[in-house]
Amino acid sequence: MKLKLYTPIAFAALLAFSACSNQSTNAETDTAIPVSVEDIKLGSIEQTINTTGTVTASEETTLSTETDGNYVLKVNPRTGRKFALGDMVEKGQLIIELEDKEYLNGIGLEAKELNLKIAQQTYDKQKSLYDKGGVTLSELSSAQVSLVDAKDAAELAQIQLEKMQVRAPFKGVITELPTYTQYTKVASGTEVVSLMSYSKLMLEANLPEKYINDLKSGQEIRVMNYTLPDDTLHGRVEEISPAISTDTRTFTTKMAVENPGMKLRPGMYVQAEVILDRKDSVVVIPKDVVVSSRRGKIVYVVSKGTAEEKQVTFGYEEDDRVEITSGLKANDRLVVKGFETLRNRSKVKIIK
Repeated sequence: MKLKLYTPIAFAALLAFSACSNQSTNAETDTAIPVSVEDIKLGSIEQTINTTGTVTASEETTLSTETDGNYVLKVNPRTGRKFALGDMVEKGQLIIELEDKEYLNGIGLEAKELNLKIAQQTYDKQKSLYDKGGVTLSELSSAQVSLVDAKDAAELAQIQLEKMQVRAPFKGVITELPTYTQYTKVASGTEVVSLMSYSKLMLEANLPEKYINDLKSGQEIRVMNYTLPDDTLHGRVEEISPAISTDTRTFTTKMAVENPGMKLRPGMYVQAEVILDRKDSVVVIPKDVVVSSRRGKIVYVVSKGTAEEKQVTFGYEEDDRVEITSGLKANDRLVVKGFETLRNRSKVKIIK
C-alpha cells in the first residue's frame, strides 16, 4: 500500500526536475556571446629573414704624408675656418699642404712644362716638313723621341708636386685630425688625417644555412635602429658567400644600406629584414585570433548570428600577421575579440 502511495509523488517530482533542467539548458543556449568582428580584406604580406649586426662605413682611409715638409692645414671654404673634425670634404679637395722651397725648386716643374711646349712645337714643325718631303723619317723620329721624353719629365714633376698635397680620395667626413703646429716640419709617412664615407653603410651578417638558396643579390632590405624609431632605412643584398661554416651552420652576406641623411653612424647596432618574397591580394589576418587545438589551427567567423569554426592553413608569416591559404575568403566576418569562449555554432552578439 505504501508503494502505491509514493509512486505518483515521485513521478511528479521527476517531471518538475526535468522541466527545470530544460529551461536552464534553453536559457544557456539562447545567451549570445558578445564578440567583435572585422570583414576580411585582401592584403599584402612578405616573407622575410630577420638578422642583426653592426654597420660600418662604405669607405674609410687614413692619409699620410709622402714627403717631408712644413705642415699647413688649409681653410675649409664651407666654414671659413681651418678644417676640423666632422667637416665634410669633397673628392679631390685639398686638406693639408706641405711647403718645402728646396724640394719645389728641385722638381723644376715650370722648366719642364716649357721644355714640353718647345718639344711639341718642334715635332709639329718636323711633321709638317716630313709630309712635304723636307726632312727624313729619322729626323722626324728624333723629334718624336724628344717630345715623349719631355712629356714624361713633365708628368713626373707633376707627380712629385702632388706629393706635397694631401687631398681627399673620396667625398666623406673627417674623423681624425692629429694636431700639428702650423708651418712646423713633419716627416714623410706621418699620419695627418682620417676620412670616412657613410652616406652608404655596409652590414655584414651571418644567416642560417636553410636560407642560402632563397637569398639573391639585389634583394631589398629594411634596417632599423632603436635611436631612430621613426626612420626605416633601405638597402639591398650585395654579396653572398657560398660557403657554410661548419661551426655555426651559417653563411656570410654583405648588405649595402642607403643612409641619405647620415643619421645612422658607423658602429651602430641595427636590426635588418631581408625581403625574400612578397604576395599581394591574399587573405591576411592577425596571428592572435588563431586558436591552436588538437584538430589544428582554427578561427571563428560569424554567419547569421552564429559563430562558425574554420580550420585554416598558414602561408607566409610575419611577427603579428599571417597569410591564410585555405579556410577563409575575402569578406568573411572574422571574430577578433571574444573568440576565447566560443564553440562551433555558438550564438553571438556583435559589438563594436
